[in-house]
Amino acid sequence: MNTTESSFQRILLVDDDLVVRAKVSESLEQDGFKVILAKNGNDGITAYQEHHPDLILVDAVMPILDGFEFCEQLKNLGERLTPILMITSLDDNDSVDRAFASGATDYITKPINLSILRQRVRNLIRQSQLIKSQLNRLQQANQSLQLLANLDSLTKLSNRRGFDDYIQKEWTRMSKIKAPLSLIMCDVDFFKNYNDRYLHPNGDKCLIKVAMSMQNTVRRTGDLVARYGGEEFAIILPNTDALGAVSVAENVRSAIKSLQIVHEASAVCPYVTVSVGVSTIIPNHENDFQALIHAADRALYQAKSQGRDRVSMIVA
Repeated sequence: MNTTESSFQRILLVDDDLVVRAKVSESLEQDGFKVILAKNGNDGITAYQEHHPDLILVDAVMPILDGFEFCEQLKNLGERLTPILMITSLDDNDSVDRAFASGATDYITKPINLSILRQRVRNLIRQSQLIKSQLNRLQQANQSLQLLANLDSLTKLSNRRGFDDYIQKEWTRMSKIKAPLSLIMCDVDFFKNYNDRYLHPNGDKCLIKVAMSMQNTVRRTGDLVARYGGEEFAIILPNTDALGAVSVAENVRSAIKSLQIVHEASAVCPYVTVSVGVSTIIPNHENDFQALIHAADRALYQAKSQGRDRVSMIVA
């Protein structure tokens, strides 16, 4: 490993022997490593928490807190990825087994051969970097899978699962700050008739246009537009009161109607329209988000029963 490769690597050296600390740190610093020194296990724990080193060298036999106990404490702190090279004068099988059981990645015996030590250090850091890189790629892949799991394949909006996750999160957040949470439920009017007249592929195209219109209309960061199911959509509006929610709902209704998607099978308008239900509540521990959903559903039913292509409001 050259100096450029190692200059950002930090090594924590925990040893009660001043001579060992001096010789080992000098050797490693010549290779370009930054060495952090601790003279006992307790200081080592403190240094680990402060500096988060890329590798730890720890003496097995120390007063106060020995190397085995040091490793055990690191495990209790949740440390699993930082490699630990134990320095020991004990080379019996029981001591070696104890070193690995306590969390050491490898060990080297005293007297220390500095050339072998540097090689072990380089190998352990390379292995650690590879593992962390693989874990990072796995985490990114999992995040991508999570995103896909919450995405509606047709409209590219959040799906019902994404809606459920988000409304639960925002319900909890609004409850803490005692702020209103509003929900808009939209249903494409006479959509079954649309599918029957223009066939399902065109029905899908219609839903995509409706979804894009909603997404373009609801622009505020933190608001969520989701496909609730079939031709029904939902819009979650955190920290939005009833008047604000109704205003957003009217904008959405108007924007969709202005698309002028021909709908000759509609009983309310020659173009595609939506009925919209709105509800607002200030979350608290005495209710849950289902109350908000039920109220918005009732408001949607009310909008349909009053003639469709309109907004209806019910306070939960």
